[in-house]
Amino acid sequence: MRFRSDVTVELVRSSAHDSDVLFAARVSTQGEQTLETAQNDDLDAEVQAKRDRGLINYLMRDRHGSPFEHNSMTFYVQAPIFVFREFMRHRMASYNEESGRYRELKPTFYVPGPQRNLVQVGKPGAYEFHEGSDEQHRLVDEQTRAVSTEAFASYQRMLDAGVAREVARIVLPLNIYSSMYVTVNARSLMNFISLRTTREGTTFPSFPQREIEMCAEKMEDIWRELMPATAAAFDKNGRVAP
Repeated sequence: MRFRSDVTVELVRSSAHDSDVLFAARVSTQGEQTLETAQNDDLDAEVQAKRDRGLINYLMRDRHGSPFEHNSMTFYVQAPIFVFREFMRHRMASYNEESGRYRELKPTFYVPGPQRNLVQVGKPGAYEFHEGSDEQHRLVDEQTRAVSTEAFASYQRMLDAGVAREVARIVLPLNIYSSMYVTVNARSLMNFISLRTTREGTTFPSFPQREIEMCAEKMEDIWRELMPATAAAFDKNGRVAP
């Protein structure tokens, strides 16, 4: 048995750069010449860079979204199954998840770490989470480990008795880890990030569950390195997806 309180997000492959936004946007005025004239040889490099940042900011500010779709990022994600169910509510990416029908699942389970707030204060739509007491943290840790251990033992007993994997898995709890590939473009990723992260200065505040926020934060960090000008414009304009 293995217990974790973290998630894994890795970039598998990408075709994503700020220049992808620029050539897609400039086709509106330059037609088929947009690739050849993406850089103006008559302009100083610093002036060119400033002009490019200005165009990206204009597109973000005025919500011209389609130029941000001409790129692709594929992430490998390991997280508890309940996090994946939240991912797939967005319908903004292509997903392929490991299957409990075709392989025996590994005994890796999520247990909240000590930094995870436990106490909900307020009512749905207007609540916040506060730190739990030492007793509450011990209770969550002990019960999560106990139930996960017993559930996996039941799963293993059924497999050993020749029961099909797709039937045996029904006893496993939602905190078991799964893995998937997520392929997404920058526009869709910005929408996901805007809803699944908490940041000061956001035009529309979001209140995500902490576990999916952990995934979103890691995805955002990777994306920022790939498309820094786009990420800066996203921040500057209130973290609203165009």
